[in-house]
Amino acid sequence: MVTGPLLLVIFIVAIAFVLLAILAFRMNPFIVLLLSGVLTGFLVGMPIDQIGGTLASGFGGTLSGIGIVIGLGIVLGQILAEANATDQIAHTLVNKVGDKRSPLAINFAGYLVSIPVFFDAAFVIFEPLIRRLSQRTRIPFITYVTALAVGLIVTHAIVIPTPGPIAVAGNMGADFGLFLLYSLIVSIPSAVIGGYLFGTFLGKRAKNNVIPEEEVALKNTDNRPSAGLSISVLLLPIVLILLGSIMKMVLRGDGPVLTFFGFIGDKNIALLIGVIVAMLALKKYIPRSIDEVIVTAVGSAGMIFLITGAGGSFGNVIKSTGIGDYLVEIFTNVNMPLIVLGFVLSQILRSSLGSTTVALVTTSTILGPVAASMGVSPILVGLAICAGGVGLSLPNDSGFWVVSRYANISVQDTLKSWTAGGTIAGVTALVIILILSLFSGILPGLA
Repeated sequence: MVTGPLLLVIFIVAIAFVLLAILAFRMNPFIVLLLSGVLTGFLVGMPIDQIGGTLASGFGGTLSGIGIVIGLGIVLGQILAEANATDQIAHTLVNKVGDKRSPLAINFAGYLVSIPVFFDAAFVIFEPLIRRLSQRTRIPFITYVTALAVGLIVTHAIVIPTPGPIAVAGNMGADFGLFLLYSLIVSIPSAVIGGYLFGTFLGKRAKNNVIPEEEVALKNTDNRPSAGLSISVLLLPIVLILLGSIMKMVLRGDGPVLTFFGFIGDKNIALLIGVIVAMLALKKYIPRSIDEVIVTAVGSAGMIFLITGAGGSFGNVIKSTGIGDYLVEIFTNVNMPLIVLGFVLSQILRSSLGSTTVALVTTSTILGPVAASMGVSPILVGLAICAGGVGLSLPNDSGFWVVSRYANISVQDTLKSWTAGGTIAGVTALVIILILSLFSGILPGLA
């Protein structure tokens, strides 16, 4: 097979093929990623009878550890959305902090809701609310857009149980509970800095950016659960996963108590418990049957499964052909730490492919074995990969157009709020990760 600098050329050709196929020919990303894997295998000289198996093993390996979690997370998010629990959380937070700090409440509401609800759906759900808030508070609309969008994307890229972070934690061989704990430490200040603070900065410089006095349609939310119930259902799986990992560190031996917490703290069981509780607790707030809600969720999950698995297939070809090792070698020769490499490679793929999930899956597939062999904390490298998937969203990203079209703002304002705000949040996350690495010898799970 091909070795040396030609591997880098082939990698660039493969990425260029993906970009051309998706942007110019409007091909489906699932098909494109599989084709790019085949193309890469041919160009590198991989035996043709091994290409199909490499694609399949990458696809299956990626979904085997995260497929159940992705499915349950989508179902949980659909239940919360249909019960108007997401609206209730946002309204409650805004009422608690008052109009003056309402962008901060929206930032945090977006951060919370994006844990089970996917970015596109969550932004569409909240857009009428931020439009009404801008009208009422006279705070520039771009402040709310930035606060909401960045809060949503930070969680989507960094916090379990969204597909990208789940795939990263699995590919890196990291403990899911500890990965979740440190992802919260990294992501919360990143969302606030890139979303709320930067959004406030943009608002102060904006001109005529307040929503005019007009009727803004909002959903009927007369029948919705209480804020306490909504937040409890949303956070239950996260609490169970964290509890399982904490008890694993606190309790010693193999007693029944540790076994119990290990069971309920398993990512699959925790999400299953969360879905069952949501079905029972929120059923009366949903106008249609739970079966119909689940069918809707499963319908939207199909393409997510395919794209996530195809990202793993492409990443497995990159790894199996030696391209991944060569990329690591290049950056190692310039003395780039593996944590920074994870961020940079993920950021490159994010900006070029336009998909956070694909960038995270592909990068973690390449770097997972490397981190283990070099003795670097898989949690810190994994979080750096996730941070790289936050920013540099360009017009080849569907999220870019969701923000632009649903918020009805110009491309220039989308670049200012969504692209720049997300990039600031991603770099902030990297800085926090590097600070954590300085104390990795004393922090639990990072040694």
